[in-house]
Amino acid sequence: MEAVLRNRAAFVCRSCTRRFQQQLKRNYSSAAPRPDIYDVVCVGGGPAGLSLLTALRANPLTAHLRIALVEAQDLSKIKSWQLPPDKYSNRCSSLTPASALYLEKMGAWRHLNQDRVQPYQEMQVWDGVTGARVEFDWAGTEPAGGTTIAYMTENLNLTSGLLKRLDELGGVSTFDNARVEKISYGEETEEVDLREWPVVHLSSGNQLAARLLVGADGANSPVRSFAGIEARGWDYDRHGVVATVELEGEGWGGDHTKIAYQRFLPTGTIALLPMPGHYSTLVWSTTPKNASLLKSLSAKDFTAMVNAAFRLGTTDLEYMHTQTSGQDEEYSWRMEHTPVDYRAVPQTITGVQEGTVASFPLKLRHADTYTAERVALVGDAAHTIHPLAGQGLNQGQGDIQSLAKTIEYAVTHGQDIGVGMSLESYNAERYAANHVMLGVCDKLHKLYSYGSGPLVPLRSLGLNAFNALGPLKKFVMNQAAGNGIKVF
Repeated sequence: MEAVLRNRAAFVCRSCTRRFQQQLKRNYSSAAPRPDIYDVVCVGGGPAGLSLLTALRANPLTAHLRIALVEAQDLSKIKSWQLPPDKYSNRCSSLTPASALYLEKMGAWRHLNQDRVQPYQEMQVWDGVTGARVEFDWAGTEPAGGTTIAYMTENLNLTSGLLKRLDELGGVSTFDNARVEKISYGEETEEVDLREWPVVHLSSGNQLAARLLVGADGANSPVRSFAGIEARGWDYDRHGVVATVELEGEGWGGDHTKIAYQRFLPTGTIALLPMPGHYSTLVWSTTPKNASLLKSLSAKDFTAMVNAAFRLGTTDLEYMHTQTSGQDEEYSWRMEHTPVDYRAVPQTITGVQEGTVASFPLKLRHADTYTAERVALVGDAAHTIHPLAGQGLNQGQGDIQSLAKTIEYAVTHGQDIGVGMSLESYNAERYAANHVMLGVCDKLHKLYSYGSGPLVPLRSLGLNAFNALGPLKKFVMNQAAGNGIKVF
């Protein structure tokens, strides 16, 4: 039955595409630019866009679709990307087991450099004001998805692996180093009507007509603007400071570096997420003023500030943020008078990799809808989330799974993959799920931004109670890991 559906879908799509191309050839003069016809045109060659195209090409039911990728960067450089084993990019992401499984199903996971992928099984989260904490640990439990909470890897390792898998699959027309100059609707002739088809005009002169145009082009998505879809939200007046840091030796727990740590501070969260060896990636959400100071510090003072952020009180940290230098000496002095349970904090950071300290503004954005006629949005083009839960990339992977499934259904049932009715199931499935996650992260950020007041003891009471409820904690861990999500 599957073979019959596949052959039927391939015949319908090939005959439609061939007919349109023949009609265009007859009705456009040789002097006028003629758009190339594609079933799917994806603008954006990041993790979301590359995952979608890989999923479509890897699935026998959708492999026949004519697909194009548009990306402003040079993809050959990304595909061949590599760094020495003791150097790591500062833009890393946490992949849930469900996201990793989907990448494995489409054949991309094995193309990632596994020496640069770090699974972890434990996470320590605590309130920087009261000390109340939650310990997420698979030890002693039997989750449906295994014992890994998440996998840390560099974004470039992921995109490089996806590009290698796409090369292996073939069948994608790639337009990189190409800027989108405009997106418009096509024209009508006597024999073909493209007035409702998006046409992407590239700086190279190419024109790509899309049965379905996918916007995987980031938070300032031109595809979203073309579709007239509004994105609403707000800025957090916070910046995310990132860096690659090196930690001291094995530590008290043997494999101590493979624990993720996150502390909620009134100015924002600070997280230390494990990478291979004695390295971790830092994500520190803080005020723009503090972020500017952190980026200006020497490596020694920056290292002291990160160590202080996991060990000292909020008053101490506030004072150290007023210093333009000398944080290393200040931290050493204050630690002489501060008792610390070293089993509850990360290993001491001994250095920061040169050139990795950077920052970016944090904001929440959510598109009013993910679909329009012949348009679908995925990833950051559809939603931008606070990084405190590390779910941004995983939300995009969830979008891809849903959209690929929606396209497969339309193809196997002889439907036009670009019309609003065919895309509605994708919008219905993903909008609500992402809206909930956006709301949860937003409320957590606001709840822990209070340094005093009646909410502080209440949130600590709730955190301690949650930590004591093993079954509830296990359920939350399974949900966060994406266990139970069906792929393919």
